[in-house]
Amino acid sequence: MRTPGNGTAGRLTITGVQKVFGDQVAIDDLDLVVEPGEFVSLLGPSGCGKTTLLRMIAGFEEPTRGRIRLGGEDLVGTPPFRRPVNTVFQSYALFPHMTVTDNIAYGPRQAKVPRREIADRVREALALVRMETFADRRPEQLSGGQQQRIALARAVVNRPQVLLLDEPMSALDRKLREDMQLELKRLHQDLGITFVFVTHDQEEALAMSDRIAVMEGGRIRQLGTAGEVYSSPSCRFVAGFIGRQNFVPVHEDDRGVLVSQEGEIRFLPGGAGTSQAWQGEELVVAVRPEAVTLRRTEAGQEPQDAEVNTVAGRVQAVSFLGDVVQHLVRTVGGHELLVRGSAYSSETVPEGGTVLLSWRDDAVQVFGDD
Repeated sequence: MRTPGNGTAGRLTITGVQKVFGDQVAIDDLDLVVEPGEFVSLLGPSGCGKTTLLRMIAGFEEPTRGRIRLGGEDLVGTPPFRRPVNTVFQSYALFPHMTVTDNIAYGPRQAKVPRREIADRVREALALVRMETFADRRPEQLSGGQQQRIALARAVVNRPQVLLLDEPMSALDRKLREDMQLELKRLHQDLGITFVFVTHDQEEALAMSDRIAVMEGGRIRQLGTAGEVYSSPSCRFVAGFIGRQNFVPVHEDDRGVLVSQEGEIRFLPGGAGTSQAWQGEELVVAVRPEAVTLRRTEAGQEPQDAEVNTVAGRVQAVSFLGDVVQHLVRTVGGHELLVRGSAYSSETVPEGGTVLLSWRDDAVQVFGDD
């Protein structure tokens, strides 16, 4: 049964946290607030600090400085088993010599929960993950997806305020991982508790999260909804890490148009155009592959001189990705641009074909140095 967050009681507040290992700064003066009942993903490349941050919330590591509070309680210095949080690990960490029932019951038994209540909690946890018929099996008798469900059941049976998940689906094949994303989202909705999820998989974070914290170098580069970090990235790193991008170095001409270094692509950003604040910086334009329209042309056909957001090119490769067809196009200036469209409605041009690429003003994003 869902128990919605109540005010600030389950709010996770991380303030000025730093973690140093020797001379290596793993987390650098990081702030983050996770609201009660929220699903927040920590997303970033290997070594960005996301697992270190999760381990500090869990109590397996202590911050070098800073505060971690849950509600009004300061968790720093509190051992893991006394924190109202539970962790689902990448390896699941099930006890191989115990049955499913005993694995799930282990936590409540350690907490001295009455036997009858333990039995009720185990049944409830098994029902939540839809594994009631597997109660007497041992971990080696379960598939990877089934083991993950049992690990989730074992984590929620203690009724934590916060559930921490450290890349729990990385060992699963793609199809099962996609199925488990839906199951995990359903479980979050049923329980109504706070989820903090660590992943390096952008699609996974976009599919499940209320908000995403994109991390690099021990810092959060952007915190926002899936739509915000995808459509309005705060910097070049986020733009390149979330989804695919076409990046082109540019300079600004005297009419406010952004021109590629070779001069064959002219970009006009949407909205107010390029701010004077960009002047003097190393500018790069980003256009997502799905925002580019491809049109077959006769060889040698070029955009008109004044035409912006349009460029001629030649198809270098064509890839079919299920419901998506992808073209790699090389422009006359040597830029390679990706174009992605529906395999059912987009035009497909074979290798060697000549094309015109175009995109709308509002698809153009401009970034300076990160």
